[in-house]
Amino acid sequence: MEGIFFLAFALYVLAMITLSWWVSRRQKSGEDFLLGGRSLPLLLTLGTTVATMVGTGSSMGAVGFAYLNGWAGTLYGIGGSIGILLLAWIFAPVRRYQFMTMSEEISFYVGANPLIKNLLAIIIYIACIGWLGAHVIGGGMYLSWLTGIDITYAKMLIAISFTIYVVIGGYTAVVWTDSIQALILFTGFILMAYFSVEYVGGWQALMAAQPSANLSWFAIDKIGLLHGVSLAMAILVGILATPSFRQRIYSGKDVSSIRRSFVYSGLLYLGFSIIPAIIGMAAFAIAPELDNASFAFPHIALHVMPLALGVLIIIAGISATLSSASSDAIAGVSVALRDLYRMITGKMPPPNKVIWLSRLSLVLTIAIALVFALLSDDIISYITKMISILMAGMCVCGLLGRFWPRYNWQGALASLFSAAVTALAISLHSGWLAFWGNPVLPALLAGFIAGVMATLLTPADELSEQQALEKLSRERELME
Repeated sequence: MEGIFFLAFALYVLAMITLSWWVSRRQKSGEDFLLGGRSLPLLLTLGTTVATMVGTGSSMGAVGFAYLNGWAGTLYGIGGSIGILLLAWIFAPVRRYQFMTMSEEISFYVGANPLIKNLLAIIIYIACIGWLGAHVIGGGMYLSWLTGIDITYAKMLIAISFTIYVVIGGYTAVVWTDSIQALILFTGFILMAYFSVEYVGGWQALMAAQPSANLSWFAIDKIGLLHGVSLAMAILVGILATPSFRQRIYSGKDVSSIRRSFVYSGLLYLGFSIIPAIIGMAAFAIAPELDNASFAFPHIALHVMPLALGVLIIIAGISATLSSASSDAIAGVSVALRDLYRMITGKMPPPNKVIWLSRLSLVLTIAIALVFALLSDDIISYITKMISILMAGMCVCGLLGRFWPRYNWQGALASLFSAAVTALAISLHSGWLAFWGNPVLPALLAGFIAGVMATLLTPADELSEQQALEKLSRERELME
């Protein structure tokens, strides 16, 4: 059976590589490679958004969390669905500004300040590496469990797999493969939940096997209200501040199609949020003695599913990992080419070399993420700590910049610094971390307070909104 699973994985990756080559034939510019020509229709935007949302956290993290905490496994999906609906309402309209990266967008809010743009480019690039590492961890653990491959080699195989098809096809390949993967993973997850419940003897048997605290609303009796809110908020902040979701806005055909695709994605994801919880609770009912809750998902695929369905499940799980990883990889490289290249060299990359440089940057970025992924196995803590430390401040900058015209670069700097310091302090203090669950709530609060105070105590930005936009547009046009 392990050999069959590995063969299915190999054939699946080969199919994705073939599709990537096919859709890449018409690429002519860096904008085609990094943003799909800014013309993605509603269905492709919907497909790639859903696939990215139902990623490693849902397939490994949320199922494992539900294995331990019952209905608390739905919190991941609830936080994510609220986040994508807010993204549709708040940030979809920025499509009309033709931004290429999130660092460019946020710097626009504060007078196109180069310090903020460069600092955010560094933070966003590190965040993309963090997300990539989480996907490599999840996919590697999953592949190792199902095929018997050593975990180190499994992580390397996952990283190499999505590297090949993203390097070949760029963003267009990402959205096409994501859309196909979305169909596969939805089908696989739903079938997995159904057969898992049947295997344990039906719904009543599933519920009877759970600790009573795990069956309360969102398992609040088990994890506590504050911890539940903190987890959902960490995922919500991740959606609002993750560069790969902004990439969907910048590459969409128009504001209307982007907004509708995000609303549909949020509603689908909200309905989907119950599926990982059911799978996790079924895994607990079947094998309550698992040493690592992260193995709950592959345990079901390996020991419960009929062989044919088990093959579909492995494809669904790999789809969840690869779809999210490829999206974060291309977002990180967009920042590297648009912002970091200029910061280091003082000029924009030549238009005729953007595709080549993008491919080189993809290989380097994924290699760095793989190194970090080899050092960790805890997906949920990996994601939530990274979000709190690196992304809470970016979330604050985006929200204040979008709604408060007075917000300036000093306020943005204060938001970023105070949020990161607060998150890091709480992460290092066991008592504070036990109280909050994760640092995201105090980090957000610190970022808002510091940003507002610094803005009020310093002069307004010198450039008007139109001047800031023109400055950024002139830079960007040099590489298009």
